[in-house]
Amino acid sequence: MNHNGERHYFDEFVSIMERLRGPGGCPWDRKQKLPDLRTYIVEEAYELTDAITAGDMGKVREEAGDLLLQIVFLSSIASEAAETDGAFDIEDVVEGIRGKLIRRHPHVFHVSEENSGVDSEQVLRSWERIKQEERKDKKEDLSVLAGIPKGLPPLLKAHRMQGKAAHVGFDWPKDDPKPLFDKLDEEAAELRQAVAVGDVKAIEDELGDLLFMAVNLARHLNVNPDAALFRACSKFEARFRRVEQNAADKGLNLNECSLEELDKLWNQAKKSVSM
Repeated sequence: MNHNGERHYFDEFVSIMERLRGPGGCPWDRKQKLPDLRTYIVEEAYELTDAITAGDMGKVREEAGDLLLQIVFLSSIASEAAETDGAFDIEDVVEGIRGKLIRRHPHVFHVSEENSGVDSEQVLRSWERIKQEERKDKKEDLSVLAGIPKGLPPLLKAHRMQGKAAHVGFDWPKDDPKPLFDKLDEEAAELRQAVAVGDVKAIEDELGDLLFMAVNLARHLNVNPDAALFRACSKFEARFRRVEQNAADKGLNLNECSLEELDKLWNQAKKSVSM
């Protein structure tokens, strides 16, 4: 914001991108097409989530800017397309999300006796209902699960699918995790049975069911499964690196260690590395 209170920095940001894409601009930026940005968008999104997980606010700010750059870049490319090809610019993007936020929050922008005093669960149900109405008007896929990216990593995809189904009431009972633990035990038993039989396809199916149920349990325990697995991976990495260091300090080669020696090194690492 400048000294006169005018918010102009976003327009300046867009102008910079237009200059980079315009005549006399950057050869690399001018060369890019929409498909070229896919990798960068995914990469920047992951870098932002990593920064959030690390709790580094300075890095979160930086990575948020990098992700925003991709949206402005994408909009700049799209604005150069022919009108018949669905051309749009950043103003269209902003207007689209502005209208969507207002439509999907009637309890805030169009308060009535019917929608006043709603809780977060009712808000999510209303959000899904309004999305369904929007899709119906556009003659799009009306499934509650529509809109989940096909390329979303399976762990996140399971979490999103379960959450969306829960928004319309298709869910396990709340405030009682016992049925979920029982189901988890059931899936583990089915996996053990498949392993005992040696049925490779059944093993994959049952392992998938077990993982899917574990995500369901995480959701009901208000734990983000992706964050939980990320933490587990970080913990394993830190401890395994300590195993390597301890082995090196003792002149041991991990490839030549017995299971008993490896187990001892691991237990030492667990005691010295806590997360």
